[in-house]
Amino acid sequence: MEDPTVVPVPAAPQAFDQPREHSPRGTLTPLDYDSTATGQRRRLMVYTPPGFPARGVTYPVFYLLHGRGDDETGWSQKGQAETIFDNLLADARMVPMIVVMPNGHVGTGGTRADPKAPPPDGPRFGEELLNDIMPLIEARYPVATTPDRRALAGLSMGGAQSLNIGLTTHGRFAYLGGFSSGPTLRPADELLTSPATTDLKLLWVSCGDNDNLLPVSQNFHDALQARALPHTWHLTPGAAHDWKVWKNDLYWFTQRLFR
Repeated sequence: MEDPTVVPVPAAPQAFDQPREHSPRGTLTPLDYDSTATGQRRRLMVYTPPGFPARGVTYPVFYLLHGRGDDETGWSQKGQAETIFDNLLADARMVPMIVVMPNGHVGTGGTRADPKAPPPDGPRFGEELLNDIMPLIEARYPVATTPDRRALAGLSMGGAQSLNIGLTTHGRFAYLGGFSSGPTLRPADELLTSPATTDLKLLWVSCGDNDNLLPVSQNFHDALQARALPHTWHLTPGAAHDWKVWKNDLYWFTQRLFR
């Protein structure tokens, strides 16, 4: 029987990820910081929308995580994230927000992981995000500090990190997304006992239906459904584990934030 909760992700409009000649553009800025979780000097990227800073405005903040083969530049260099945001803002389909793109590799000196290497040190990235990155952003930028104005999502490794962190930190994030989440996603029995699940405004789980990691997301969706926990479950038809899926997810997911 067809699962009635499966909603195919529609294709984003043509040229959704291409710069427009006359549209206002946001700014992508590198930011270096000292990581107490790793003892290293680390870097992240910050997107600020056109017109930033607007006087008297406190912005919502979206923490966007990359996959295992990338670093803090992945979403920008391969995913055209800032262009997608600029176009969404120009079309009035996105709430103006600050987007933070950290480096999720904490066990490999911040470098892109070898696909044959052991899984990255996920718990330490969670410590860095909560104890170093979020306080840094809140000190440097006019961002909100309540969960209903914070989002956390990512692709593959970053999808697993987003769900692992977001579902075990009560009162931190009201919007969570896992795009083609990787195998480091913790078992549902560990993640779905937290009170954090009751505070969510959006829990987005998605994958390509030809992705070899589909069982990770499928099993998580099944566990959510068995517990009657509200969530959005998207499959991209004919899609594998690639940027076409993740850029499309970003386009639709971002439009649902902070509404």
